[in-house]
Amino acid sequence: MADQETGLSSRDMVLRAAMAMFGEDPGARLSVRAVAARAGVSTGSLRHHFPTQRALQDAVLAGIYDVVAPGDRIHDRSATARDRLIDCLRQVLALAGVGEQARAGWGEIFKTYIAPEPTDETRAAYLAIEREGQRRVEYWLTVLSTEGALAEGDNGRRARFLMTVLNGLSIARALPSEESILATETETLHAAVDHVLGSRF
Repeated sequence: MADQETGLSSRDMVLRAAMAMFGEDPGARLSVRAVAARAGVSTGSLRHHFPTQRALQDAVLAGIYDVVAPGDRIHDRSATARDRLIDCLRQVLALAGVGEQARAGWGEIFKTYIAPEPTDETRAAYLAIEREGQRRVEYWLTVLSTEGALAEGDNGRRARFLMTVLNGLSIARALPSEESILATETETLHAAVDHVLGSRF
């Protein structure tokens, strides 16, 4: 059912509210009551679309990734598989920002997920973020496998390797460096992608 004023369905209203709350505070708990109140819908309506908190978190993160890292480049066969995959990984890395933005981002991650004793809620929130990142990278690898640009193998393991590289590079963006971040980042991404494209793991 759509809201007459906005034209949005109740599902879209819930997602919009949850994304806004996540954007304001990535460590915030997306509780059913808080999101329903923000969206202006009943908790029953929210539960109809998202039976569990995990389903809501996964939908929010998928929506955010679709906006900031759509991955359309992976389908552009006018470029090499190597260049396409590197460009897609750069989209994810861009989310970390550089300098002050990267430091603030990692400060929030430390404050929310590392410094305090993990609770079921914070563990679930972090794992939802990790799961969506992994899913997105696996999708890109599957596209390349399907077109024959990547040998058959375990794309789950490959994606975990690439996500580990991205995590390290995003931390490096927040730390002081004597070298050009752009140069070392590019070199590392090229080495990681070359390893994946030339491997059967």
